[in-house]
Amino acid sequence: MQVLRITRPGGPEVLELEERPAPAPGPWELLVRVRATALNRADLLQLRGGYPAPPGAPADVPGLEYAGEVVATGSLVRRFKVGDRVMGLVGGGAFAEQLTTHEREALPMPEGLDFPQAAALPEAYLTAFDALVLQGGLRLGESVLIHAVASGVGSAAAQLCRAMGARVFGTGRNAQKLSRASAWGVEKTLLCDASPPRFAEAVREATGGRGVDLTLDLVGGDYLPETLRAMAPQGRVLLVGLVAGSQVQADLSVILTRRLRITGTVLRSRPPEEKMALTQAAERSLLPLFQSGALAPVVDAVYPMREAREALTRMAKNESVGKLVLRWE
Repeated sequence: MQVLRITRPGGPEVLELEERPAPAPGPWELLVRVRATALNRADLLQLRGGYPAPPGAPADVPGLEYAGEVVATGSLVRRFKVGDRVMGLVGGGAFAEQLTTHEREALPMPEGLDFPQAAALPEAYLTAFDALVLQGGLRLGESVLIHAVASGVGSAAAQLCRAMGARVFGTGRNAQKLSRASAWGVEKTLLCDASPPRFAEAVREATGGRGVDLTLDLVGGDYLPETLRAMAPQGRVLLVGLVAGSQVQADLSVILTRRLRITGTVLRSRPPEEKMALTQAAERSLLPLFQSGALAPVVDAVYPMREAREALTRMAKNESVGKLVLRWE
């Protein structure tokens, strides 16, 4: 099989195609022929040597999500059979023609979606579902602020909030990209093209002075102090990304007096049993929403695998809306 491997630390130019033996599934594992995979910022970080793969994942083959067909099963597999169309998250190695995954970490592909569309779902929607619903406790009628709402996770989170009857506000640094957000149920968008960003006053005005109940922060850095000022009493902040930096100076009195909660969360480094639990919860709660059309993937562009460097360069320039997908030809 072919894999797209990291030859040395650097940018997209360090990726090269290489021939390797196909992996063999363990007793509880599926062997999946990967038809498509999607890009994530973690891939760029891994290329640079700043985000190593977790134990058990290929150290030099990036890729966190996939969609494909089951081509072989382990002796104890019961959930899937050869020929089933599946999708899911992996700790790494999705930039390969084949991969193995535990059957309880795989999801059946929703009917009506092709492989590139399905490949755009796992990371974005499982991240949003886990942060907003399982950890953030999103409830009907609440108000939610989503930073980087035009990103893959941001657009997924906005649709999920709409499906759950929440009011959604979104920030971004590109007015053209923000113009797409109303299609995902975003009530008001806030352009943050200054440093530091300023959006708290506009959020509080839009919520009658109360602030939002929940924020999904995919940015971090100097967005956090302004986010705290935009929160309602007993609001919850879910910190998922740090593209704006990991160091910030914040006013702790705002957290104290408004009784705010800040929760940090990651998916890739979690133990397998936690990933399995999340996958099973998503299968029960999310897949029916795809079947009904309430949720849909947001795909910016689909590239053949041989053009992965170009796709990663596009993502690094923040030019995309939603997900960039790679497909094997």
